[in-house]
Amino acid sequence: MSWLLVFSFVCYCFGSAWRLVFAAGCAAQSVYLLQRSLSLGRLPLLGPHDTLTFFALSIAVLALITSFSPTVRKARWFTVSSGISAALFTLIALGFKPLNMPLPQILDTLWFELHVVLAFFSYALFVLGGLLCAAFLIRDERAWLDVQFKTAMVGWSFFSASMVAGGIWGYYAWGTYWLWTPKELWTSILWLFYALLLHLRLKGARWDRATAWLGIAGMFVMLFTYLGVSMLMKSSHSF
Repeated sequence: MSWLLVFSFVCYCFGSAWRLVFAAGCAAQSVYLLQRSLSLGRLPLLGPHDTLTFFALSIAVLALITSFSPTVRKARWFTVSSGISAALFTLIALGFKPLNMPLPQILDTLWFELHVVLAFFSYALFVLGGLLCAAFLIRDERAWLDVQFKTAMVGWSFFSASMVAGGIWGYYAWGTYWLWTPKELWTSILWLFYALLLHLRLKGARWDRATAWLGIAGMFVMLFTYLGVSMLMKSSHSF
């Protein structure tokens, strides 16, 4: 069924300026993940292939929803740039072999699945927020930063809920809510980073450009928290 991923990649990369084509890419990627879920008997959330695919789909779906905002509705650049972002992570996912193993007992809990799903929703919103910050810096129109504030607020809320779910999962798995692993430390850094960004945004218009640059930097903090720590540092969250 990898042809579904190729189809979604093509839709994201070359057709995201049109919502119907963008939606077709989302549908194809959703069907792919649904097929894997049914064949595995679990949510496909293990390994770089599945997580990158879910991350790409999260970006695409949330971008499609955000594109109906009055500020963003007529801005094709937004769906194009978010589509290219989703296409990039879909392409990277295609380079990894899917893990078809059963869910390890330590991960076989609703709290783990909730933790991962909410985390990727927040990651996707941080990416979209970064794109909106770039638009503000280029166009100097505060409306873009207003939309970014909403995406950051919702993303930070999802991320906070993900941390709570992760703590509960950790308690059931290891008997403690917190392990001093690199992933958990960087998760805390990311959470504090966006808490700072949200508070800075409330300080008024004179902080708008600083907020925008932080919103762009936040994408890279998020990517390191997700991919850098998972691939470069040994922890319970490593691939």
